[in-house]
Amino acid sequence: MKRVWSIYKKELKSYFNSPIGYIYIVVFLVLSQWIFLRNFFIFPQTTLRDLFALFPILLVLFIPGLTMRLWAEERKTNTLEILFTLPVKDYEILLGKFFSALTFFAISIILTLPLPITLSFIGDLDWGATLSGYIGALFLGGAYLSLGIFLSSFTQNQIVAYILSVTICFFFYIIGEDAIIANFSTFWINVFKFFSLKTRFESITRGILDIRDIIYYISFMGFFLYLNLWVMDRRR
Repeated sequence: MKRVWSIYKKELKSYFNSPIGYIYIVVFLVLSQWIFLRNFFIFPQTTLRDLFALFPILLVLFIPGLTMRLWAEERKTNTLEILFTLPVKDYEILLGKFFSALTFFAISIILTLPLPITLSFIGDLDWGATLSGYIGALFLGGAYLSLGIFLSSFTQNQIVAYILSVTICFFFYIIGEDAIIANFSTFWINVFKFFSLKTRFESITRGILDIRDIIYYISFMGFFLYLNLWVMDRRR
């Protein structure tokens, strides 16, 4: 755990040692606040439903920005070989990188808390649904992060890693869309909805913390982190 902690601190500091991390947080907060406020003054409601409804597609664009450099930069600067020569196991490197990105994402989510706190003073905010929405956002973000880190290991170019991550994350977003799967049979509709990250997130934001949704998100993250370990082992 000490080695994981060391890598975790190094990677987390790297987000704050350059302007990119601060730009990410500012743009994320500005865009998320605008998404909420654009309708609030027209139809004032003490709920974050509009914000949570757009989180799945919003994170498709933002999460790859956190993961695109994690392996691509290591390969481009030839520091990946140095990592492999250190007395550190592959899973320790991976967990340090993953949890640092997840922590940075959690920080950006936590910084939106003044919004529901303000709403609670204005009206009767449903804190149960709100907290469920934040929990769902963390699970959704973790799923996108695991996928993005895995795809980052295939290229030295951060832009290519970003485009790949956006494309595949978007696929897991749209497979649950009714307009996309409407013409399929009931069997395939159920299959697509089962694998849809968006559908499960919407279930959580309604205040329903179904253990099946949580298990799915954990399994999704575990699957792509395992694939990442397999790629690292082959490259080693």
